[in-house]
Amino acid sequence: MTAVPARLPIPAPPDPIDTKALFASRGLRCTPQRQHIYEALRVVRSHPTAEELHNLVQRGNPGTSLATVYNTLESLCRVGLVRKLAMPAGCTRYDADTREHLHVVTSDGRLLDAPEDIGRLILANLPAELFQVLERRLGTAVTHVKLQLFADARE
Repeated sequence: MTAVPARLPIPAPPDPIDTKALFASRGLRCTPQRQHIYEALRVVRSHPTAEELHNLVQRGNPGTSLATVYNTLESLCRVGLVRKLAMPAGCTRYDADTREHLHVVTSDGRLLDAPEDIGRLILANLPAELFQVLERRLGTAVTHVKLQLFADARE
């Protein structure tokens, strides 16, 4: 696992949003701690674990407990603002980018977003006829595809 460096400042969120309105639209109460946790997750691209996010959040909000981070992440996942990503090594990582996109898991434990154009090409080129065969054999309909790619870490 990759730890979040201790001395890096938390950069500004990529796209300004009205977190209070966003939370309200999902029926979620907007507390200062929830807001800080969500905004910190939106900024990082490392798909942190709860512990890594807790370390990051502690810099700007030292009173936030690990339990609060876990509870907030569960609430954010429940209302669709955050995606929970189960990793092969058993840990769980979190992503505030809930758009459909592919992830690449590297051999050193990092989780990277595949470039959007390449991810779309990969998904568009999955053979539809194989899904039809699968649906017939299982007697069910495939509703979506969740795909993780695995790669050796670059030296």
